[in-house]
Amino acid sequence: MQNYKKLVLPLLIAALIAGCGDKKEEATGEKAATQVAAKVNGTELTVHQVNYALQRIPNLDKEQSKAASLQVVRNLVDQEVIAQKALTDKLDRDPTVVQALDAARRQILAEAYMGRKLGTPAEPSDAEVTDYFNRHPELFAQRKIYRLQEISIKAPADRHDAIRAQLGASKNLSDFAAWLKAENLPAKAAQGVKPAEQLPLQMLPQLAKMPDGQAMVVNAPDGLMVVVLADSQVQPVTLEQAKPAITRLLQAEARQKAAKAELDALKAAAKIEYVGEFADAGKEATAPAEKPAAPAAAAAPAATPAADADAISKGVSGLK
Repeated sequence: MQNYKKLVLPLLIAALIAGCGDKKEEATGEKAATQVAAKVNGTELTVHQVNYALQRIPNLDKEQSKAASLQVVRNLVDQEVIAQKALTDKLDRDPTVVQALDAARRQILAEAYMGRKLGTPAEPSDAEVTDYFNRHPELFAQRKIYRLQEISIKAPADRHDAIRAQLGASKNLSDFAAWLKAENLPAKAAQGVKPAEQLPLQMLPQLAKMPDGQAMVVNAPDGLMVVVLADSQVQPVTLEQAKPAITRLLQAEARQKAAKAELDALKAAAKIEYVGEFADAGKEATAPAEKPAAPAAAAAPAATPAADADAISKGVSGLK
């Protein structure tokens, strides 16, 4: 039954939302024949529905559009057949379906409002792009490719200082891994190669200055993460190469800032009440932090000065 619901829910949501205008259309007369793409038990599937689905297919060229439109119609028919059966079985009265329909409606309306209100942010000026380029050399002029070893440690907050101290005191990562096991601190190791732009921006400036073989400690939701820089290679990007990406980033930042300002204004004008067990939700959203949060990342002395990649790999392998 649960699997059946998972299949039917999105189809039923689409059918009921799309069907909101059926009665109005019936009252004003039958659609022109050119607007109808298919019929399922008398229910019309329109060209507008087909076009809407086609618009959501990325990189669709004219040569592919005919075949794609035929497949879209087939998919719409399949959805309609199932959705009609779901309505016959009164699934639209199922509490889970009702909640899903309500959530879909709320999401669609919220996105539609913000999309219309915010529009497309203005393109940043050349000066703004250049300024961002110059303020982030770790992403552009001094961009690097990093080979990292990561150790995720699950630990309560009262053990964090001890872990940081032990990392600095250990002669090598093998000793550190052995200490974690002795202390019954669960840890998982991973390694990979990442360019600068794929790393969290808050840790990148510090990572860019670290010598190979050094480690840094980053706060994680359930503990700490030790990030060991195995090695790195400089691969800079010019301003001309970076301009399109910086433009998109600054536009996204501007849109995010405008969205927050609009949401704050709407919430200030609304009467919002948190009730019962959720009464504290409003307090947490507005109350200032009692004390400054711990830094997102802190450097730790290298477990082994100028450790080579093989030594780091052996240390990390002890955690697997």
